[in-house]
Formats: sequence, C-alpha cells, structure tokens
Amino acid sequence: MPRTVIHWFRRDLRLTDNTALHHATQAAEQVVPVYILSDWKQRHGWTGPNRQQFLCGNLESLAKNLEALGSRLIIRCGRADAELERLIRETQAQAVYFNRDYDPYGRAMEKRVQELCTRLGIECHSYQDSVLHEPDAVLTGAGLPYRVYTPYSKNWLSLPKTAPHGRPRTLGPAAPATVTSLPLPTLEHWQLPPCTAQIPAPGERAARERLKHFISSGILHRYGQERNLPAGQTTSMLSPDLRYGLLSIREIYQRCQEALVDESGKPQPAAAQASIQTYIKELAWREFYMAILWHFPQVFEQEFSPDWVGLPWPGTDADFQRWATGSTGFPIVDAGMRQLLKTGLMHNRLRMITAMFLTKDLHCDWRLGEAFFMQHLVDGENASNNGGWQWSAGTGADAAPYFRIQNPWLQSARFDPEGVYIKQWVPELKDVPAPLLHEPPSRPGLPLAKGYPIPMVDHHTERDRCLAIFAKHKEERV
Repeated sequence: MPRTVIHWFRRDLRLTDNTALHHATQAAEQVVPVYILSDWKQRHGWTGPNRQQFLCGNLESLAKNLEALGSRLIIRCGRADAELERLIRETQAQAVYFNRDYDPYGRAMEKRVQELCTRLGIECHSYQDSVLHEPDAVLTGAGLPYRVYTPYSKNWLSLPKTAPHGRPRTLGPAAPATVTSLPLPTLEHWQLPPCTAQIPAPGERAARERLKHFISSGILHRYGQERNLPAGQTTSMLSPDLRYGLLSIREIYQRCQEALVDESGKPQPAAAQASIQTYIKELAWREFYMAILWHFPQVFEQEFSPDWVGLPWPGTDADFQRWATGSTGFPIVDAGMRQLLKTGLMHNRLRMITAMFLTKDLHCDWRLGEAFFMQHLVDGENASNNGGWQWSAGTGADAAPYFRIQNPWLQSARFDPEGVYIKQWVPELKDVPAPLLHEPPSRPGLPLAKGYPIPMVDHHTERDRCLAIFAKHKEERV
C-alpha cells in the first residue's frame, strides 16, 4: 500500500461520494488534499465575482470538513502540473488521484499531469465522477456521438447507474507543517471587486440541505407541472452544487429513484412519477451538452451547425448594454436579467427567453451573451451554457429551427400570467395591472410606468429581420 498519495480537488469540493477521494483513502495511509488556484488577475472571460465568491466559500467549507477528519487542505496557485510536481517532491507522494473533467482545457491539463506522473515514476489515477455516463459511453450503434438529445437520452436512460460511495472516515495524518499552504482565497486573490449578488450559501452541508428541501417539500414531485414557472421555487436550485461538485450526481439520481415511492413503499401518483422522470431527463441534458463539448470542442469558437458558421450578427453594443442591464422595455426580459445581476442565478425558462431575445430580436452574437452569463452565473457551466446559448440562437445541437422564434410577450403571459416574477425583479412595474405586462404599451411612445423604458424594438419587425438574415446566409452557402 502506498504510504502517501495526493488527491487533487477540482470540481468535486465535497467528501461524500467523491470517487477519486474514496479510492485514494482505500489505497493509502495518508492522503494529501490539494486545491490549485488559478493565477489570472482582474478579469476572466468565463467567470467573475459571483462564482469566485461561491468558490471561496466552498473551499472554506471543504477545509473545515477536512480538519474535522484530522487532515488539512493544501492551497497552491499556478499551473496545476507544476504545482503538483512541487507537492509530489515535498510529500514524497507515490500517486496522484483526481476526478476527470470534460472540457478541452481540463482534459489538456489532465494529460500534462499524467505525463508528469510517468516522468516521476509514480502512479496516476483518474476517475469518472461528475457525470453518470462519460461522453464515450453514450454513442450511436455506429459508435458515433449523438447530435440530437432525444436518442441520446433514450440510450443514457437505459444504461445502468453506479451507486454512490460513502464518506471517508479518515484521510490519515495531516501533511506536516513543512508542506506549506497559501491562505484560503478571497476575491482579492484575483483582484476582483466585491460580490454584491445574493448568492446561495456555499459548502457541502448547505448543498445537502438544498437537496433535502427539493425532495421533501414536494418540488420534485411537482417539477413536471411547475418547472417553467419562474415565480417562487419550482426547480431544484442544485445547479451551483453540481457545478462545484458539492453534491454527487449519483446521489441525486439515487434520491430521485427513492422518491418514486412514498414512505410506506407505495408508488407515487402517476403525475409525481412523471415529474421525477422529467427532472432526471434534465440531468441527461446536462450530460448531453458535456458530450457535445467533448466530441465537438470547436463549439466554443463557432456555431455547432455547419449551416450557420459565419452567420452575421449585426446587433450593436448599445443594444447589448440595454439587454445586459435589464432595461429593454420588455418586462419578462428585464426581470430575468435583473434576477441574474442580483442573485447570480436565473430561472432556466428565463435563460431561454433572454438568450433568444438577445440573438433573435437584437441580433447580437450569441458569444457575447454566453460570456456575460458565465461572468455572472454562480452555476456557470461551460458545456451547458454554450449548449443553451447555441440552442437559443438556432445554431446548436438539437436547436430550435431558426424560424422558431419565441415571442417574449407570449412567453410572459404563459409563464408569469399574474406578473409575480416580473414585479419581484422590476419594482417599477409593481402597480401595473398584470395583463398590461404581456403586451406592448397600448399608447406608443409612453412607458408602462414612470422610470421604466418603452420597448426598444418591435418584436414582429425584428423577427422578420432575423428570418431574412438566416435565409440570406443559407442561400449564400448553397
């Protein structure tokens, strides 16, 4: 048995059912846990104060949980392979353990770490952890990646699911004081401004409370009927926890399976069972987008569909800024954007509405919106965010056809008929009768309420313009 090994924490900031950590504790007398901070400063294209503040809280929680087991979290900063090499030499570790990532940057670093371990003559163990099924495990009969969700999901659902591991009792003795650690990070580490959003409580315990509430409150059992309604809690609120691995995907799946029966063992009503299956299919959507990114990493740079590569986006910076600040004059769009700015989260239906409005009504490049979301979302996940934006833009995997353009006024009336969500996030409209929130102002040029802008565009006009842009590009490619 190796005496000392390293567990490299990445997007698995928990102790319970952590696959690589479980195997590390089984294989060694001492596990040295390490988290390696990125060394960029001031601004990053894919993150910002909200998510980094959540990360800081998660690391603080993880450090306390490790201390309770008699261990300690080592914090380093820099390029992961270089920092791991230093730690291997300091601890005389005989192996490195980590859970695999699925974006091209994480994969590239994993390759460097594997090469490092080979060069040093030590073991390197990587594990499947953040997904129920890895991208190469869900393929067509011809062994090709799926490009459409429905057949992917049928295959995904049919595959056996791994049961969760438990929580380790010990990681062995803590690393000696000679193994130095940086302090737990704050936003100052990245030279970021303070986080002003009301982000979720960080840490594994808070995540487990969210999971418990989602199931015990009945939200899971009503999910199929209510998940598109943005007012109140109608969804799991677990996406930040999945993003940072505060919860295991295996445990979430297992808890959903257990929820199919009541406390006496009787099957839940058909509607409740259907709701649970609907939620499980959302977990499959998450892994579908991870598979798309794995097999087609070019989606970060260009449109997934070859038909739309190079499609022009004539929207202006002024248009983008009004969208980004929630001042478009479309109440449902502005409510979604203001929720994002104030909480670092946005209801999924609103993500679709706001993304399609930016791309189809304002004709702004989906990459601008993709980056803006990643810089503000606490649950910003590269694969899902890219997939969602390309879906809304009509350029992605399994995307809505380009001619299917959501009408924000109709979306508003359908999913927030009483205006509860709108009035929560756009207080200027709190006294406006609900029916008036779902149609352009009846008096052109006059706002719905004092201090609220008039709609910046006419949806029907911009819909026609969007169709013309797509049609022209399609003709030119023939």
